[in-house]
Formats: sequence, C-alpha cells, structure tokens
Amino acid sequence: MRGNRPGRDILDEIGHTPIVRLSRIAGDTPCEIYAKLEMMNPMGSIKDRIARHMVEKAEREGRIKPGDTIVDNSSGNTALGLAMVCRLKGYKLKMVIRDSTSFEKIKFLRALNVDLVMVDATLPPDSPLSYNNITPQVAKDTPGGFYLDQHNNRDNNETHFLSTGPEIWEQMEGKIDYFVAGVGTGGTIGGVGRFLKERDPRTRVIGVDPAGSVFYDYFHSKKLARPAPYLMEGLGDEFLIRCVEFDVIDDMVRIDDWTAFEMTRKLANVEAIFAGGSSGAAVWASLALARRVGPRARIVTILSDSANRYLSTIYNDDWLRQKFPDRPVGP
Repeated sequence: MRGNRPGRDILDEIGHTPIVRLSRIAGDTPCEIYAKLEMMNPMGSIKDRIARHMVEKAEREGRIKPGDTIVDNSSGNTALGLAMVCRLKGYKLKMVIRDSTSFEKIKFLRALNVDLVMVDATLPPDSPLSYNNITPQVAKDTPGGFYLDQHNNRDNNETHFLSTGPEIWEQMEGKIDYFVAGVGTGGTIGGVGRFLKERDPRTRVIGVDPAGSVFYDYFHSKKLARPAPYLMEGLGDEFLIRCVEFDVIDDMVRIDDWTAFEMTRKLANVEAIFAGGSSGAAVWASLALARRVGPRARIVTILSDSANRYLSTIYNDDWLRQKFPDRPVGP
C-alpha cells in the first residue's frame, strides 16, 4: 500500500500491493515462491490498474471527455475497476459480460449501476452475437461511446510495464528467476514480463492457459486449435488478441478447471489467502515449475483477484459437485 499518506481519492490507492512468500504450500519444493496480492487493490483485483491508466491516458490524448460512455467486454474485474474510475471521473459505463460470469460479480456491477449487456456464453466464437464479436458494435451503437478494448489495446500492457513490473522488481530487490502469470488479456504477463527482462534478460516468463483456450496451442505450434468451453474466469480466450506478447513468454503451461479450483481452495486452507480461480492456476503452475528447476530458484507469481467473487462457485461445494460429478468435493 502507499503508506500513511492520505490519498486524494480512492484511485490513489491503486497498486503498491504486497508480496508474500508461500512458504507453507511450497514447503516440499527446493525453490522460493512469492505471490503479489493484487486482491488488495480497492476494487479487489489487478484490473484496477488498467482501468485507471487506460482511461487517464485516453483523457490526456483527448480521446475521451466527461459524459462519454466507456464500452468494453470483461469477465467482471475490469468492469469493476472501470465502474470505480467512471464514478469518480464522470463517465458512463456499458459492459458486455457473459451470462456465465459469477453471480457475485454481476451483483457488484449492478450495485454500481453499470449498464450490462449480457451475452450467451454458449455461442460459438464466430457468432456475431458472441462475447468478442458483439462488443465493437455495441460501442459503435452507443452515443458518445468510447471502446476501451482491453484485449487489443497495448495501453493495457503499458500499465503493467509502468507499475506492476517496477513494484515487483523493487520488492524482490531484483532477484527474480521466473515470473509466472495467467494469460487473460495478456496485459499483465506482457507488461511485467517485458519490464523484468529489460532489467535482467535471464528472467524467464511462464504463461498459464486454461484447457479450452487457444493460446497454449498457438504458442507451441503456431496453429490455432478449436476453442472449447471452460469455467475459469479471466484467463484464456477463443481468439488470438493483440495484447498477448508471445515474444515475451518463454514457456506456457495448460491447466484444467478442476486442478485450478482445487489449488485455489488449497491456497485458502494452507496459506489463508482467499483468491480466485486464476490465482489457483498460477500457484499450481509455480509449484510445478519449482519441482523441475534448480534449487533456490526465486519464482514470483500474481494472485489477480479476491475470493469474494467466487463464493457461489469455486468455494461452493454444491456448485463444484454439479460441475464435477466424478470428483471428490469437500473441505
């Protein structure tokens, strides 16, 4: 956090999140694993960072003015960050979200009076009404609409190059062997990874992609696989998007929903860190990496958001039993 100095408003409290060592969950590995707690941002996720930076850059460049309507699509966290920014800066907000988005996120967004455009999560990627395809048209049809386009606007990556990356470097005193992060929009892994590699080219960057997303196959084969449905929110995509900087990533691993959710709950039980499913995926990938690299390697990962978005899903035994009937569900 910023320390004891009072902020001008809540936007001043974005960033400067703590890093903690995961000494318990990684106790049987020969490496040190550290996690940056991005759920400590005001709206509970790393996306607060891009919400502020991308909007303020658009303001400085005269691309947006008070009274305009910001439009984008989101798995929920960017929408929540933008709701905070828009409330303070005098913009309207219209967000396209899938109807599979967690109940908690939808309730938060409605409480903040965000204009929601709900889309059917089962639509094929090439449908004109799908999550990715409908958003530019929604922006075009909205009077005073400004399409932020977090998936393709490299201001997303710039956010993390200017803030998240330098924070990690300073907190770790420059001693980082591996950086592990989920690949969602690509902004975090691209911006942080590029910053760390500029400071120390020996730093290796490892991406985490959910089974069903297209990034893993494209990274390893330069071929586009057919996307498939998955339950994780905030990771992966059904299309290649411009914010994913494949040249920054040294390796990419794939994880299934159950493994990610199981690790998410283990993180809560063992480390008392209540995070979302993408965080569980990142921790699983970090542990797998720690078991195959040399001893005493320092691994840093990102815990992107808070458990309070997933109490009706990942932390709900009944929901897990419904989605994974062949898996043992319990404390």
